[in-house]
Amino acid sequence: MALTPMMQQYMEVKSRYSDCILFYRLGDFYEMFFEDAKTASRELEITLTGKDCGLEERAPMCGVPYHAVDAYLSRLIAKGYKVAICEQTENPAEAKGLVKRDVVRVVTPGTVIEPNMLDDRSNAYLMCIYKENHMYGITAADVSTGALFVASIMWGGADAMLIDEIARYMPREIVANEGLFSDKGFEGRFKARFDIYTSFPGDEYFNRAVAEGAIRKHFPEYGALCELGDVSPTPKHSAIGELSNMSPTPKHSAMGDLDEMSLISCGALLKYLDNTQMRGLDHLTGITRYSIDGYMIIDSSSRRNLEISETIRDRSRKGSLIHCIDRTMTSGGGRMLKMWIEQPLLNISDIQARHLAVLELKNSYLARSMIREKLKSVYDIERLISRIVLGNCNCRDLLSLRTSFSMIPGIKERLAVLESELAQGINSQIDELSDLCALIYSSISEDAPVTLREGRMIKEGYNPDVDQLRSVSRDGKSWIAALEASEKELTGIRNLKIGYNKVFGYFFEVTKSNMHLAPDRYVRKQTLANCERYITEELKKLEDDILGAEDKLMALENKLFVEIRDRVAAEVKRVKATAEALSMLDVLAAFAETAEREGYAMPRMNRDGVINIKDGRHPVVEKFLGRERFVPNDADIDLEDNRTSIITGPNMAGKSTYMRQVALIVLLAQAGCFVPASEANIGICDRIFTRVGAADDLAAGQSTFMVEMSEVAGIISNATKDSLIVLDEIGRGTSTFDGLSIAWAVVEFITDKDRIGARTLFSTHYHELTELEGKMPGIKNYCVLAEEKGDDIIFLHKIKRGGADGSYGIHVARLAGVPEGVNSRAKEILRELEAADISKKASRARRSVKPVDGQIDFLSMTDAPKQERAVIDMIKGADITRITPIDAMNFLYELKQKLKLG
Repeated sequence: MALTPMMQQYMEVKSRYSDCILFYRLGDFYEMFFEDAKTASRELEITLTGKDCGLEERAPMCGVPYHAVDAYLSRLIAKGYKVAICEQTENPAEAKGLVKRDVVRVVTPGTVIEPNMLDDRSNAYLMCIYKENHMYGITAADVSTGALFVASIMWGGADAMLIDEIARYMPREIVANEGLFSDKGFEGRFKARFDIYTSFPGDEYFNRAVAEGAIRKHFPEYGALCELGDVSPTPKHSAIGELSNMSPTPKHSAMGDLDEMSLISCGALLKYLDNTQMRGLDHLTGITRYSIDGYMIIDSSSRRNLEISETIRDRSRKGSLIHCIDRTMTSGGGRMLKMWIEQPLLNISDIQARHLAVLELKNSYLARSMIREKLKSVYDIERLISRIVLGNCNCRDLLSLRTSFSMIPGIKERLAVLESELAQGINSQIDELSDLCALIYSSISEDAPVTLREGRMIKEGYNPDVDQLRSVSRDGKSWIAALEASEKELTGIRNLKIGYNKVFGYFFEVTKSNMHLAPDRYVRKQTLANCERYITEELKKLEDDILGAEDKLMALENKLFVEIRDRVAAEVKRVKATAEALSMLDVLAAFAETAEREGYAMPRMNRDGVINIKDGRHPVVEKFLGRERFVPNDADIDLEDNRTSIITGPNMAGKSTYMRQVALIVLLAQAGCFVPASEANIGICDRIFTRVGAADDLAAGQSTFMVEMSEVAGIISNATKDSLIVLDEIGRGTSTFDGLSIAWAVVEFITDKDRIGARTLFSTHYHELTELEGKMPGIKNYCVLAEEKGDDIIFLHKIKRGGADGSYGIHVARLAGVPEGVNSRAKEILRELEAADISKKASRARRSVKPVDGQIDFLSMTDAPKQERAVIDMIKGADITRITPIDAMNFLYELKQKLKLG
């Protein structure tokens, strides 16, 4: 038995898209068959039925209505499936035999443009990674906005830096060559950390000639430029002087500016988009090249630990830094704020330009308020223009653009009164787009329907042919009614009526009892049990006019809509430039609003490495506690005497909050935001590292301690003297002696100017580390104040110079609800340990120093002979605060006699 013609067509299309679920259009439904149907039925929870297909067994089948396809599509994409949309490619009315069908688009997790499948305030990136040896070319594109970024990593530590870039973009899909996972260790780390759909389209995508051809196809202006130049690998910078010379704003690149790794990854991504989207991608208006170390680098662990864009506990936006400070009015502004926070600047001039613009907006309440009020009515211009260019828009999208454009003159008017360089630059970049606003206003009806199949799209007065056809269509019913009344009068058939159906069109209906009154000009069309149906030349002409007008009107409205859409799409560069400027203005105004509402101060920036913060607060914790309840603290760090702060104090006292707030204040300052403090002087940091808390990484087979040590190793390998390092409780995951030894060595290594010499905040319960102050330059002790009242402890959350008196662990256990019996027993054990002086002996063993030649190491004489132990006891028993000089000489004489040394 052979498959039916329709099923043969389905199987032929499916064979070309075997890695996709095929949505096959049949009438008003998208149908799925065989394995696709089983999968979709299970994942979408829809009924699985069957269809005769020419075989002995019916083909499994399920379907979804075309008008609700987006909801089903989003569920499949969210589960990591690719979906091929197969449409009719010819008019069924004109088709001879089976209607032709083909795939018009492949929807993948990284190529989604449907609004209901996107987060308004986050980009939806598709990332392409090309790996050769241990070098990477990286390209990230947001198809929904038209953003396209390229970079390369061609120096030591490339694997770790790639992980960091993936963490920054958090793409929905990664396209890569097969070499990406050639290192099984890297593959394990990647899969343990990310749940990202990964595609391997084939080596031909990553051929140099193919990649260059794809770039030239999309960007013809690059075709006339020189061939790939000799671009040397970008060095890893460590000095602020070098970093500050790098432009903080990526520039559009010509092909000759791209190194080979970047070129191949970019070309492969464009080819992938060509093969999945199958339409023009004119909203990708340029390639933006950037350097990995052109911004402050925040590795993936630090992003997680600082909870920049999501919380550690439940990966929620609420409770993150961005959620706390985001007061933007537009979707584009929300995405740009996220990008600024995740990519803090290194160039002081550009940072200060943002600060001055924020200050001016903060002080200009009226201008700021009116700008923000206008921005409230601005829709997501970037995504609207992308859908328009891709031909995936409707009338409502054009009306939203018109509303957005109508706000621009008022925004520019308020911007004109501002004097800061950045505000004026934004104003000059904003195009009023009055021509497009006028076009849409004059052409698209205010009450246009959502779909393009219902007509009523074109505004009255825009096109005379539309007005005429609409008049015919609208007046057709009255014409029919008038003809019916006239025929009743002429024929004398009082119950005559005009009917309509899709088979016969309009007809006169006459009952059997009145058939003898039907005139000769009536032509019999259909005989029914109780009546006869007739037509006349006049009725058929009227039918042609009415029905022809409706069809012509629908076709003409669709034609005009496409023309209007294409005229708007042709101005995509102007629209995108304006959208970018509006988003930037939105972020600056939001920063100003936050600064005023939350009492944030404008930081001063320096190149000297000094971080001096007065009354600093944690922006998120303060938000949840309330400003009146949060205890502010100062911070004083530099590259000389105050490089490393060793912070001791009980659990729950606020050590981690304090260290995180310092890191977040630095991050906010370099992003261009004001900071939660009364004053701040911030030295530029090239990187922020944090090692705060840990959890077992079971997927990668790593214990808590292994994760901790891996992160510490990464910090030591990549930190420079210009970095800021935050380390919380290093060494807890192993034995006390091991942990203390590791913590001690890490502090020494990081503080040592000949090794790293970075600014460091180091919290610990190993009080022995406080002995490093005075022994090693650059180390200062700090503690968090706590007040003990009987069995209770009051945390004051205040940082002061010096070491802590104790850990108060049992008090904290009591506060946490540990039963009183356990706490009482813990106190008994603690007293026994203290009486046995275990901690002192352990401390002595750990602090053992090789004695100078000729000097007795009394502290290590635990197994000394009896006579020598007697000497040690004499020394212990001596009261040196009351001994006189002559007594001291006699005392030394007795010691020498006992030891027989003199």
